[in-house]
Amino acid sequence: MSFWRIWNMCFGFLGIQFGWALQMANMSAIYEYLGADAHQIPILWLAAPLTGLLVQPVIGHMSDRTWNRLGRRRPYFLTGALLASCALIAMPHSSSLWMAAGLLWVLDASINISMEPFRAFVADLLPQEQRTRGYAMQALFIGLGAVIASVLPWVLYDLVLTGGGGAAGNAIPLAVRLAFYIGAVVFLAAVLWTVFSTREHPPEDLEAFQRMKVEKAGIRSAAVEIFQDALAMPQAMRRLAWVQIFTWLGFFCMWLYFGVAVARNIFGGAPGTPEYDQGIAWAGNCFAMYSAACFAFSFALPALAARLGRRLTHALCLLIGAVGLTSVAAIDDKYLLLLPMVGVGVAWASTLSMPYAILAGALPAGKTGIYMGIFNFFIVIPEILAALGFGTLLERLLTDESRLVLLVGGDNRLAVVVIGGLSLAVAAALCSFVIDPTEHPLTEGERAG
Repeated sequence: MSFWRIWNMCFGFLGIQFGWALQMANMSAIYEYLGADAHQIPILWLAAPLTGLLVQPVIGHMSDRTWNRLGRRRPYFLTGALLASCALIAMPHSSSLWMAAGLLWVLDASINISMEPFRAFVADLLPQEQRTRGYAMQALFIGLGAVIASVLPWVLYDLVLTGGGGAAGNAIPLAVRLAFYIGAVVFLAAVLWTVFSTREHPPEDLEAFQRMKVEKAGIRSAAVEIFQDALAMPQAMRRLAWVQIFTWLGFFCMWLYFGVAVARNIFGGAPGTPEYDQGIAWAGNCFAMYSAACFAFSFALPALAARLGRRLTHALCLLIGAVGLTSVAAIDDKYLLLLPMVGVGVAWASTLSMPYAILAGALPAGKTGIYMGIFNFFIVIPEILAALGFGTLLERLLTDESRLVLLVGGDNRLAVVVIGGLSLAVAAALCSFVIDPTEHPLTEGERAG
């Protein structure tokens, strides 16, 4: 494919990441605006990984068996975008914790409906030698969308609203509300661009495809097939799964507490104060910095992977991210805080492309969608464990007197961010066990598990 065709097929990820970044940068703060304590935040985030665990393999299975006027994957892009845009508009009108948590379920499910088929979309349309470039292009749009979305509340707060975007008491600030409305428009527009600019290839034997679809219709058949495919994962996917588990645990630690840690430790604010609002907005700028680094580094990833190999490239990038995230604890200046975010952005760019480029070449034919959905298990399982366990961790182990908390300046939220950096380091080490099909060609038996 030409550069611009790859550009068009990946452009929808700009909108998907716009919505995702608004959620990641602002949900913990929204929960605190609505009265949540620090130990309650992880369980309130549980909606995000649980929806991914349930939705992605089902959508992957369904999209493998879909063919209509819009194609195989595009119907799901469009459905998810419409639902997510509605949830983005409704989110800043949350009047209680449980309303916000419920809307997060809807928003995250909708994002997953759009996002999961995009991973299979690249593998469907690109040959093996262009897949690294295709996933790097997705990472580029993810970085660009996250930069704009993360910095948007700060721009609205300080520039457009000239300081009038704060909150009265514990109300969600006007700047955050406007950012979510803009996100709804961008999400839908970007996905529509891909839907109308990129065509999909029909199955080679459409009649056989339709017969298979009828024979394997029904919820029970789908559940059995997903379970059987999960048990029969290719060995390359099993080893890559451990890297994913520790990688996403690290990033989830950052998303959970980075914003509120910055607002409290760097700006000295508490929910409902101008300092806290400014701190949350500045944390969005930090997220924008790592997303900008992701965007810039995505251009270099294909060449670097061709030179060093995808496995070594991914390990080095994760290690750079680990150094960046753990160093946050030693910084007390808001501008210096931007520097380690560059390292986090390098790790993020690789995480969004290298594992999928490696995996796509290790999957059996006709199973791309469902295995991309199953691969998501190893993203959401560590997030679920974190959501269920981190509340207890903060209450019982990461107390004000614990060694790790004292080491990072006495704040348990910041201690969780440091744990995230250590988790990225473990993921980097586990890359040494990964099998890359370009380095070790797989037999059909190895692809079939």
